[in-house]
Amino acid sequence: MPEWVQAAIQGVTALPKRRQLASKWAKTIVLLSDRRVAGHIPESRLYTTQNLLVMLNKYGSVVMKPIVGAGGHGVIKVNRGANGYNLYHYSRVHAGLSYKGLTRLIGKIRKRRRYMIQRTIHMATISGRPIDYRVKVQKIGHNWHFRALVGRLAKPGLFVTNLCRGGTQLTAAQGIARSLSPKLVRHKKNEMKELTRSCSKILESKFPGISLLGYDYGIDRSGHIWIFEVNTRPQ
Repeated sequence: MPEWVQAAIQGVTALPKRRQLASKWAKTIVLLSDRRVAGHIPESRLYTTQNLLVMLNKYGSVVMKPIVGAGGHGVIKVNRGANGYNLYHYSRVHAGLSYKGLTRLIGKIRKRRRYMIQRTIHMATISGRPIDYRVKVQKIGHNWHFRALVGRLAKPGLFVTNLCRGGTQLTAAQGIARSLSPKLVRHKKNEMKELTRSCSKILESKFPGISLLGYDYGIDRSGHIWIFEVNTRPQ
């Protein structure tokens, strides 16, 4: 198990109760504890200025998001450039920041909300626009049933794909075929479905009573599938 996974899990003394299920961090920790899916989760840490510096030094680019939130609201992308740090927030770009200036700006955006940091995944794109996938499942009786598996193509100039932020919905088959290869459509759809089944069982075992889950997946340029987050009130 990678050191960052061990550190993340050890940082949580007890699993949260169902009332805290909105927490992206809580669900991430639960999934990281299972080796079957841990390799599909980007390295993640709670936001502190020190953790941000460690992640930027390691990966050069990270995505930050509120631990509780939806619709891409408050999501930030940060990378380290030749002339300082660059921060992307919605359509705004703040370039050439010092580290002190970067953390000050992050503080204004955060407004004391708790954030988590994930390494940036360089996703497969369509005409330079990133695409990810939303998979919805619902618990009916004793089984989880698939309700949707669609692609979401980011609005030109944005890194978030949310439809409420101008993203375009495609079928999953269209997204995979156009960003990777038509030959990979069936395999990648089946892989996402299998991950969804495994994760849903894991989450249900820790949070009894959940009945609706929405998974956000990304596929990188090499074809590896990543789990970005899981929502219990998917839009």
